[in-house]
Amino acid sequence: MSWDLGAGLDGRVALVTGASGAIGRHVAAALAAAGARVVAVDLDEAAVRAVVAGLPGNGERHVALSADLRDLDAIEQLVQRAVAATGRLDVLAHVAGVIKRVADLDDVTPADWELQEQVNLRATFFLGRACARAMRAGGEGGAIVNFTSQGWQSGGFGGSAVYAATKGGVVSLSRGMARTFAADGIRVNCVAPGMVESPMLRNGLPAAQIDGFVDQIPLGRFARPEELAGAVVFLASQHATYITGATLDVSGGLLMY
Repeated sequence: MSWDLGAGLDGRVALVTGASGAIGRHVAAALAAAGARVVAVDLDEAAVRAVVAGLPGNGERHVALSADLRDLDAIEQLVQRAVAATGRLDVLAHVAGVIKRVADLDDVTPADWELQEQVNLRATFFLGRACARAMRAGGEGGAIVNFTSQGWQSGGFGGSAVYAATKGGVVSLSRGMARTFAADGIRVNCVAPGMVESPMLRNGLPAAQIDGFVDQIPLGRFARPEELAGAVVFLASQHATYITGATLDVSGGLLMY
């Protein structure tokens, strides 16, 4: 086994959702640096093209695709487009997610619920299933890395109960997928970020509450978005060939389980 950083990723194809976001762009860059060919996906086509232009290879090696993960037909087409463009699929890093903070549960609307459930949970199932089919057809297995949140265990902070519920579903779903896809050599794991310095964290929260979150973190600060990328590279690489159904806590000690 090679013990370089991206062991086994050189020449592989990795599909990264949410690739123009604070975390996703660093995940895409890390996988590209490890030798993978990246299919970067986001709703904003211009933004994801800009991300790809900055990856090693200057956009020639990598692919930018736009897709709305609320659209089930679009998910199927996305995987087909990715395979058509690259010839294979080996890794899915599913970073995309949305949060709609509502302080009082009595104020949560069906639309609030549906948006978060569709993007955070439903898309995780249908995208993961479609990618697993492509990996199975390739005959060499693969790795799926889904993003959950510290909220899957804590229940969420700052009006994020619905978000936390969807992220709890991601953990359970990933475990079920891990059992189902193991026979095909496809590993399924989760990364659970804690508090990450990003627009998603700060949106809708007062400064005093944000300062209170910092006080709860043993490492004494929020994570930088790039600090999540290493966990994805590890779980996608040959360093993690005997890890499946796991959830890797990257929370600075906020959660210890």
